[in-house]
Amino acid sequence: MFAFFNKNDPADNTDVQLDPERIPAHVAIIMDGNGRWAKARHLPRVAGHKEGMNTVKKITIAASDLGVKVLTLYAFSTENWKRPTDEVNYLMQLPVSFFDTFVPDLIKNNVRVQVMGYVDRLPEATQKAVQNAIADTKDCDGMVLNFALNYGSRAEIVTGVQKIAQQVQDGQLAVSDIDDATIDAALMTAPLAPYNDPDLLIRTSGEERISNFLMWQIAYSELVFTDVKWPDFTAATLQACIADFQSRDRRFGGLSDHK
Repeated sequence: MFAFFNKNDPADNTDVQLDPERIPAHVAIIMDGNGRWAKARHLPRVAGHKEGMNTVKKITIAASDLGVKVLTLYAFSTENWKRPTDEVNYLMQLPVSFFDTFVPDLIKNNVRVQVMGYVDRLPEATQKAVQNAIADTKDCDGMVLNFALNYGSRAEIVTGVQKIAQQVQDGQLAVSDIDDATIDAALMTAPLAPYNDPDLLIRTSGEERISNFLMWQIAYSELVFTDVKWPDFTAATLQACIADFQSRDRRFGGLSDHK
């Protein structure tokens, strides 16, 4: 549904009751507001990104504790290369320090790291940090922490179409056989099956747009927009967003049983 957008801070509701049987299996978050958080405190933008990574650690554990199966975080988009060089360089260094300190906690909490995006185009040190985190957590079978890193949905769809076209050209697939499942399998979220598509998409910091994120996959996701900037996002905020999700009637284009 594309309705019931939450404009206010959902954490204002301190008495949040969640139905443990209706926790969204896949939660995706557009982590927005790091720079504005820093500016409001007269700090450089990179200070906001550093604090944002601390928030990632807290929310990862909180989501895992709630029973979320997949947490996808929009960490760096294909468009973010347009930012100032110093900021981009800092963002590329963040995964190195992040995984270096956080992987032991991920293993302790049985969380497996996965990354989607054009990782081969990242700096070598960033690639190595990502690959090491994936390898170190490969035996964890709890929640998947899925980073969208150098990711863009339009580029993903183009790459997926190219894969399908190559299969047709090679005689492995008939044009008439192309369906939703074919496209699902060609996208970067395929390894997340059966949780390819987010049940809940959250965007922080008051912006109400998708920004080239999971455009195929969120066709029937519930959308929650909160004014809370990402560094201020807490476990309580997450719970309130999920409570909002649980309050909605998901019909997937059909009708409820009582209608």
